[in-house]
Amino acid sequence: MSAPAEFRLIARHFRPLAGADALGLLDDAALLTPPPGQQLVLSADAMVAGVHFLEDDPAETIGRKLLRVNLSDLAAMGAAPLGYLMTIALTPATDEAWLDGFVAGLGLDQREFGLQLLGGDTVSTPGPLSLSITILGHVPPGAALRRLGARPGDDLWVSGRIGDGYLGLRAARGAWPDPDGALARRYRLPEPRLALGLALRGLARACMDVSDGLLQDLSHLCRAGDCAAEVQAELIPVSDAAAPIAALATGGDDYELLFAASPQDRAGVEAAGLAACTPVTRLGRFTAGAPRVTLRDREGADITPQKLGWSHV
Repeated sequence: MSAPAEFRLIARHFRPLAGADALGLLDDAALLTPPPGQQLVLSADAMVAGVHFLEDDPAETIGRKLLRVNLSDLAAMGAAPLGYLMTIALTPATDEAWLDGFVAGLGLDQREFGLQLLGGDTVSTPGPLSLSITILGHVPPGAALRRLGARPGDDLWVSGRIGDGYLGLRAARGAWPDPDGALARRYRLPEPRLALGLALRGLARACMDVSDGLLQDLSHLCRAGDCAAEVQAELIPVSDAAAPIAALATGGDDYELLFAASPQDRAGVEAAGLAACTPVTRLGRFTAGAPRVTLRDREGADITPQKLGWSHV
């Protein structure tokens, strides 16, 4: 008796990605044993064609971006990856060649980041193509980085560069110079800062990743800590100083780590960045007051844009 088409698709494309805990993708669920003495960390992120990636993006980079944006959530918690569940809603235009590329991209990053597919679901839709991952990681009890914890007087830090997601999307559309393709690559392949997240355990008082815009995500840290924050525009690390700083600070899709730390730990934070081979920049501070984000120029003027970043609804 031949297997239904869905099961043949799973066997061909996704079984090679599965680890032992996935039971060959033959059962209704996986059996996962966490590392001894560790807490599980779980998160989920979805991507929709035309919203989170360009419909003509290479299938390989779509698979890798899907995994990386979820890994970024683990990085923001200071967690190490274990595995993931994936649900995909395929359109009639999703052919075998596209799936081959998508799976190849997932396989590349599974090997790079040390995790395997545990299971999931495959369904069909008239469109658009929709993809979702639930990712699992682990962290020692009490060691997880949280959004809650920033205090007035704390330094505000960010990893990497801000605005590359915004510029990379424009470059991929041919609307921004990108002679070597580096910006478009940053948009399609963000770098989850897993090593930095691990190195910040015990240093970062509050942490999250920048997915919806630097200022928007900073506002989440402020609300969680019941404090305000000020950002010096000239200190924000950017790739192109000619781009409008408001656009770079609100554009999203950067997947860098944004975190609070005590001024007494500046040397420790810098050492953590060096150990993780990830640049870190102190770009402002948290202040007393109602939750609010203020962007200031060199003269101290308030240049905060009305819209702080991306909204999902």
